[in-house]
This record gives sequence, structure tokens and C-alpha cells, in this order.
Amino acid sequence: MNMNFSFCSTSSELSYPSENVLRFSVARQLFSPELVKFDEKWKNGFISLPHRGTRKVLATSRFVPGRLEDSSIVKKSLPIREPVERIGVVRTLLIDNYDSYTFNIYQALSTINGVPPVVIRNDEWTWEEAYHYLYEDVAFDNIVISPGPGSPMCPADIGICLRLLLECRDIPILGVCLGHQALGYVHGAHVVHAPEPVHGRLSGIEHDGNVLFSDIPSGRNSDFKVVRYHSLIIDKESLPKELVPIAWTIYDDTGSFSEKKLFVPVNNTGSPLNGSVIPEKLENGSHWPSSHVDGKQDRHILMGIMHSSFPHYGLQFHPESIATTYGSQLFKNFKDITVDYWSRCKSTSLRRRNINDTANMQVPGATQLLKELSRTRFTGNGSSYYGNTKKSLFAAKTNGVDVFDLADLSYPKPHAKLLRLKWKKHERLAHKVGGAKNVFMELFGKNKGNDTFWLDTSSTDKARGRFSFMGGKGGSLWKQLTFSLSDQSEGISKHAGHLLIEDAESSTEKRFLEEGFLDFLRKELSSISYDEKDFAGLPFDFCGGYVGCIGYDIKVECGMPTNRHKSKAPDACFFFADNVVAIDHQLDDVYVLSLYEEGTAETSFLKDTEEKLISLMGSSTRKFEDQTLPVIDSSQCKASFVPDKSQEQYINDVQSCMKYIKDGESYELCLTTQNRRKIGNADPLGLYLHLRERNPAPYAAFLNFSNANLSLCSSSPERFLKLDRNGMLEAKPIKGTIARGSTPEEDELLKLQLKLSEKNQAENLMIVDLLRNDLGRVCEPGSVHVPNLMDVESYTTVHTMVSTIRGLKKPDISPVECVRAAFPGGSMTGAPKLRSVEILDSLENCSRGLYSGSIGFFSYNGTFDLNIVIRTVVIHEDEASIGAGGAIVALSNPEDEFEEMILKTKAPANAVMEFCSDQRRQ
Repeated sequence: MNMNFSFCSTSSELSYPSENVLRFSVARQLFSPELVKFDEKWKNGFISLPHRGTRKVLATSRFVPGRLEDSSIVKKSLPIREPVERIGVVRTLLIDNYDSYTFNIYQALSTINGVPPVVIRNDEWTWEEAYHYLYEDVAFDNIVISPGPGSPMCPADIGICLRLLLECRDIPILGVCLGHQALGYVHGAHVVHAPEPVHGRLSGIEHDGNVLFSDIPSGRNSDFKVVRYHSLIIDKESLPKELVPIAWTIYDDTGSFSEKKLFVPVNNTGSPLNGSVIPEKLENGSHWPSSHVDGKQDRHILMGIMHSSFPHYGLQFHPESIATTYGSQLFKNFKDITVDYWSRCKSTSLRRRNINDTANMQVPGATQLLKELSRTRFTGNGSSYYGNTKKSLFAAKTNGVDVFDLADLSYPKPHAKLLRLKWKKHERLAHKVGGAKNVFMELFGKNKGNDTFWLDTSSTDKARGRFSFMGGKGGSLWKQLTFSLSDQSEGISKHAGHLLIEDAESSTEKRFLEEGFLDFLRKELSSISYDEKDFAGLPFDFCGGYVGCIGYDIKVECGMPTNRHKSKAPDACFFFADNVVAIDHQLDDVYVLSLYEEGTAETSFLKDTEEKLISLMGSSTRKFEDQTLPVIDSSQCKASFVPDKSQEQYINDVQSCMKYIKDGESYELCLTTQNRRKIGNADPLGLYLHLRERNPAPYAAFLNFSNANLSLCSSSPERFLKLDRNGMLEAKPIKGTIARGSTPEEDELLKLQLKLSEKNQAENLMIVDLLRNDLGRVCEPGSVHVPNLMDVESYTTVHTMVSTIRGLKKPDISPVECVRAAFPGGSMTGAPKLRSVEILDSLENCSRGLYSGSIGFFSYNGTFDLNIVIRTVVIHEDEASIGAGGAIVALSNPEDEFEEMILKTKAPANAVMEFCSDQRRQ
């Protein structure tokens, strides 16, 4: 079908000079049915995208991994795509600049656009591939460019985005933060340091009534408040005439969440219009609004721009943040702009561009830069390699940024073993036998608690934790897994490593895991089948399965860069626990559970355990009060913990972090260090019993792996991630800590000080948005929400600021992949996570080991619950170590950060010292 026509926008927002009117001589179908076929308008977020050769692949509107397998294309011919205004959906290409907030945008667009966007990283496609999908197949209606670390002036930071902004003049584009700066930079504006870095803080916004701000109030006294995460800005004085300022803020109109006194809706829909007066609209080429008063300098900071001729917009602030009001309205307005644009421009037309045109790119060396962008792939650490731009669209990447492989979410189960569960409830028994401590010591405390676990809710105040789980060696299904990552010098895959498997009979097997531990764990769990009726009557999720710990260095299996340091301790240790005792602290009930394989004899664990518990009644109140613990070498107990870094070096590292933040490389960096001391032959179980008395916590734990000479004594107050039987994921990050007061009055004042602290609120907000992003990778669109934001919880020695994030897991995502998408916990890295982890690895002089990792369970029924390994004593061989640190932000004080790090070691370190002292006196 051929026809001749021309079009131009009649929108008041876009004025096309006559020489810029886009004229087309041929109109073609939006999709070539023989090439691209949509499955029920991207149902479930999947679209079949072919490479420009004969290979066809399955792309997903979640993160597009590089290792997707070939997929067949449905042979049934689908109708040509109708214009966006008729089908009611908008298809967005979302460019991820290696940011940790991109999937918050993904979640918002999924619900607003009617279909999820397709997400690619900025080095995922060559320009030729992008051109193919944008112009030849017309697969997308608009483009959104995400925030990200770094600067638009650095090709490794911005990837293909500059070329998209230059070439795609006839496609609506919205740039957020880094994307906004890129829009300015590509047209000749200068990107400079802001007067001060602003991260996790809020500002009021004034705008000119542009259609992007429809139904949104304006002015610093309005309820339109936005969250800012940036150190760089577009210099408004350098703005070329083709870029029009549409929004701004005042330099000193920045404050904390509580200072702005916002009601923050958990779904980011914004608050109602309050009737604020909208200032008169700026005309193209007019001067920036003046703020010169009594000779004072203009204090306006550019927060939004648009191109005078192209449908391109930029926002310096973050509309996707949980604390930005009217964020969803902004995305809805951009959708409406897109629909209006294509309806005016006859959306069935061919988009025809001259891909060699660089005349309007107002940056030095534009032609050379575009050549480099078209032939360069950029790796996560800023280095690059040159590849064939004709290579397969989703060929495996070499930068290791894949998060999970959607082509193999369900491990095949042709030979899955069916596990059955027997359990018995003993009502009101826990108190009668003296509580959880007596139960553990009686059932599993012999032989120093070797090869045992205790997921111990030792603090049950305010229902923070209800259930404890414990178990030991034994049972036909019991086994222990000990995994260590390979030395990178071996020249093998960065996540490969060595696994030792030991069964209940002490037989061992060694394996080399090329794909890493998490892949092995996923396959193990997927090879198990179960009958839901077996555990339907239980009030908790853990019914047996894997219990143990994952070290921080397992991050290399989760899309993070390579580890600079090697841990001396194993990187992951787990038991498969087939016999479990659970305690309900709320109702005082004790449950005894036993797993066995279908077709095998049931174990006697239920009967034997019941007899032991009955024997414990009556003598429980004193049986373990005066237990005899081994006397340890007193010479090993006199020394206190010694930090790996001196105060001076730690402060220098804090200052380095602040420099990275100022330069836009990160919003927040969670700097840590290790504190160590020799502990001789001290009994780890005895130490843990002392720690749980001194510093009870809702996610405490004791683990002992005798064949690895490893024990963990944890008093963690923080949940990393939980998945329940209803498919609900929950994260509870902690950011913000202050010591308890010595009097009730002082304690309340300190609690209020924490609650109102601008720095701590900024820290917490950044991590909340990061965890929303991580859950957004694996959760149903529109389901991620924040029921509790910046609550203050009080523990024995500290007050902490805690938030809760929840989302409904997508049914095709496995439990282990949920962990992989979020590990390591954002509260231990900072944001953006990938760049922050790289920076932290360069500053920290040793591996974090198991610190900053997770302790918890993966139940055989598909649930899990994991903590963050903080406030924990790790005992490996004859050394005890305690990791600690804090979040460094633009508002940090280096000396205060050092004191906070010391504060966080206080409770576990004092417990060790007191325990050693007690043993010397015995």
C-alpha cells in the first residue's frame, strides 16, 4: 500500500518549523507479520522479537537477559497493530542505565500503559538493532531513558542513549535524571556539578503548565514534592534555544521527608490538586526566570526541559520514587503525550530517519562519538570491548550483568522425588519445658551443638517474630552443603566453585559447580514435589528443607562484578533439614516435623522427640541455668576486637565515598570493615546463648558446621527477604541507627532525633526505592507497595529506622531467582547497586565473607525467609570477626560515620568479651 502525505504536529507543545516538518512518501504496516508477532498484545509481558537475520528469540518485558534460548514463533498470523489511541495501550522501550530504580519505572509504566515495557540495558543493542525495532518493525510507541550513575559525557555510562536522543526525533522520549542530563548534553548544554549533591531529599517544584505536568499543582507551597537523587545538573545558562525549561526548584527548597510533612500514598498515585496558581508559560527561547533580589544570585535549579521541535522531555527528579507525589500522573501524562502525538502524526506512517545525520548533535567530536557508540559494547566497570554489530541480538553478554535466565525458570521435574511431611502439635508446651533455650539444649545442644541450626526469634516484642526453628544432624534425607567460590586466577567462570556434600552417615561427595551455588540450589528445590495438604494446617512456612547461610561474595552469581577479594571461610553452607522443631512464641505451642520420601519408612523422630520433651517437663526451670561450659584459654580472651582499618583510614574511605557521590557515581555507599580477635577454643554455642540474652533480636540465629570449622552467632534485627505460601515477597531494610538513652526521657529524645534526622531519612528512602526496584523485577506489575515507611523500632541497645516493602511474586519466577534478583541486600550496598558494589570493592581491603550475606531457610514447599547478616559474630577456625559499617551519603560526617560503625559492633563484641570473662572465672 503506497500513498504520499506529510504531517506535522499541531500541538501547542510542539512547534515544527517548516524546514523541520517530517515528510514521508511511503506508509507501511506497523508490523511485518512474517517477522514480528505479538502474543495477545504482549500478554504477560512477552513479545517475540527476531534478530535481523533468521534467528528468532523470545524477549521479555522484564529484564532482557543475554542467554535466552531460541523460541518458536506462533505460526498463526496476527492482525496489524492498530494505532495506540484505538487499542488503549502504549508500548515503551525502557533503557536501563545500570540503575537501581529502573524497575520502579517498569512497575509504573506496566499499569499505566496497559502492557509492560521492554527493558534493555544501554549496551544491550547496537544502533542498527535499535533502528530495526524502532523504525523497521515499529515495535515501540515511545522511549523512556532511566536514571543511572555517572555522567552523560562518559560513553560507558550512557551507552546508546545519546544516539537515540539525536536520531529518534519523531519518537516521544522521556529522560529521567541521567536521561534528562543526556537530553541537555546532546543538544549542547553543559552538565555541571550541582550546588550540592541531593540524594533522597525532597523539593518543591514550579512548572510552566506544560502538558507533561497536566493536573499537577505548581509552586513550593503546593503539595507537589519530588525526590531528587543527583549530584550533576544541566547548567541553565548554557541551555540552547531549542531546549525549553519547563520546571525548576529553588536551591534552598530541599528538606527531609518529615520536614515536608507529606502524606505519601503507597502506590505513588499522588495527592489531589490543591489549586495552586500555575505560572505563566515560558516561550521558546525566553530567559530563565530571574531570582535576583537585592543583588543575590539566581537560585533556580533546572528540574525539567523539553525540545521545542521534537517530542522529547527531561526530568531531573525521580517521578518513580515512593515519596514523589504525582509520580504516576507524570507517567500518565507522558502516555497521553504519546497517544496524542501519534494520532496527530498518523501513527501508521513509516518513520524514516537519516542514521548518518549528526548535524544537530552539539557536542565535541560528535561524528567520532557516534561511530564509537555504534561499535562499542560497554562493560559494567567502564571498560569496553569491540564486537560485531551484526551479532545475534540476545547473544550472551560478556559483562556478566544478567540477573536471571527467564528461559529456564522451571527446572524440569521428570524424576522429581515426592516428599511427604508428618507433624504433631504440642499445645502450650513451650513454657512448661522452660522455653526455646531448654528445648534446643535438650534436643540438639549435646556435643557443643555441632551440625545444628537455630533460627531463633529471641525478641518477640510487638510480634516482630513469632516462630523459631531448630534442628540437628540425622534423618535419611539430611545432608550438609559447603560451597567455596573458585579463585578467579583459575581462569574459569566467576561464579563457579567447589561443593562438598556430606550425608548423615558422614559419607562425602565433591562436585565442581560451573554455574555456581544458587543455580545448584534452584535445581535441587525444583527437583522436589510435594502435597500441599501435608502442611496446610501449619501456621508457618518452614516445613523442612535447606537451612544455612549465603556469603556476600555470592553476589557474583547475582549480576554483580567479580570479587576483588577471596573469603577464607566458605561462601555458602546449608543443611537439608528433614527433622525440625518449631516453636510458636505467641501461642506457646511446639511443633515436631519430619520429612521422608514417598515409599520409604517414616522416621521415629516425632515419637522420640515427644518423649524427650515430656522428660524435660518439671526439671526445665533449672536444668540448663548452671550448665558447665568448657573453660577456654584466658590468654585468648584478654585482647579486644581490632578493626582491620584504623580510624584515620576509615575516615579517609568515607571521604572517598563522598567524592564518588559528589561526582554522580553513586547516591549512597554502604562502607564496611571487619573487627577481629582470636578466640581460641571458645564454645560457639555457649557464646550464642550469652549473646541472645544480652541482645535479643527477631532474626537471630545460631549455625554450626563442624566440617568447615564454622559457626555463626547472629543477633540480626533485619529481614532481607521473605516469600510466603501466598506468593507475597517482603523486605524490611534497616537504615538509620542510634544508641538507646540511659533514662526514659533521654531515650525518647534520641528516638525522636532518629525519626527526624534528614540524613537517616535520606538513607532509608534510597534503600526503600532500591528494594522496590529489586522486587519489581520479579513481582506482578502494580503489586509492589510500601505498607510501612521509616518506622522506628527499639531494641536492647539501639533504635533503628525500618521500612517494609511487599509485592506479589510472578508465578513463573522461582524462589531462588527472587533472591538472585535482590542479593546482596540493598541496605548493605547502596544505590545504584552495581556501580556502588564496584566502588566498595575497591575501597574495602578484604572480603566481607558471610557478613552482609543472609541466614535463613528455603523450605521444600517453595517458601523462604532470610535475614541480613549484621550484629553477628562469625567464628571460623580460631578467629572471631564482626563486620560493621554504615551508609555514606552526601550529608555524612566522616567522624560520625566511624562512631556509628563502632556502635554497631558494641553489642556482639561486648557479648564475646563478657562470655570470655565469665569462662575465665569458672
